[in-house]
Amino acid sequence: MATNKADNNTESVQFFEGVEKLLEIWFTSSDGKDRQRDLRKIPRQKWESLLKIVRCEIISFCRNEQVDAYVLSESSMFVSKRRLILKTCGTTTPLQCLEPLLHLVEQYTGFDDVEDLFYSRKNYKRPELQISPHQAFEEEVALLDTFFPDGEAYCLGSVDTDCWYLYTLNREKSSQDKKEPDQTLEILMTHLDPDVMAIFTRDVCSSATEATQKSGIEKIIPSMMIDDFLFEPCGYSMNGVSKCGSYMTIHITPEPEFSYVSFESNIPEASYEAVIRRVLETFKPGKFVVTVFANKESVAANTPKELEQADCLNFGGDWLRDDVQYCRFKNYDLTCAFYSKFPS
Repeated sequence: MATNKADNNTESVQFFEGVEKLLEIWFTSSDGKDRQRDLRKIPRQKWESLLKIVRCEIISFCRNEQVDAYVLSESSMFVSKRRLILKTCGTTTPLQCLEPLLHLVEQYTGFDDVEDLFYSRKNYKRPELQISPHQAFEEEVALLDTFFPDGEAYCLGSVDTDCWYLYTLNREKSSQDKKEPDQTLEILMTHLDPDVMAIFTRDVCSSATEATQKSGIEKIIPSMMIDDFLFEPCGYSMNGVSKCGSYMTIHITPEPEFSYVSFESNIPEASYEAVIRRVLETFKPGKFVVTVFANKESVAANTPKELEQADCLNFGGDWLRDDVQYCRFKNYDLTCAFYSKFPS
């Protein structure tokens, strides 16, 4: 969101880094008694203290039986029984909270082990403004390796232009582990339509609800209960949760010089073509990155092949696929594809 111009460097006063750092952790127990444990038992006050380390705060909250969803001053946090998703933009420092997070989880829930971890982000527009360890991916990896010696780091795309970084454990699950279906679709967009971005300013919309309706965000995944926030003077965040426990989240930095929109959801779909089309029609990006994670138990297990097979997309506009990369991990398949709009 574009409200916190918190950098001390005078050259950066008018700049905001929309690119998020995305941390997803699945917890488990060495004694196998996961059923008795739940991350949602951690008191809100403890989350608030933890987020101070990350340099953000809770501004809104909604929940259902499956997930607690927090809109943050810089993006979002989702807490379910075993999974934590922390997604933060700007100059936040999510990896600095890892050690206190692991202690907090064990203290209040009894989860004493990490089953899976994913840390990912797109390349920054201005990495020099980030705070350690987030200025360089190598520095982030070095910190993560101190907690997870078996972690593996990847860079997908071109390091000279657009790329997407990933750190994961890639551990083999034991045969006793119940393998839950899991999938994640993420669309990271830049060079966005100025008329669309204007919706997410206080000059055009007086409330988050108005921006959500005027932009058509509520139509992307209609089943979602939406919790949205419109920043002053511009910027927008929303979380959505469904009755089945799926989530979606959108974050918008609308300034034309560094416009950025991210969309993420774990809805289980055999094909994401329709969802991707609705996202592109809503925001009209000039460039975007699509990532699809899915494990073998997911109905989305074959969706990564869609991105591999399509050289171009024709969803209300023409986008050329600049690059696509496929990774097969022990528990997940990943496809990462980079697109840019045809010259008009």
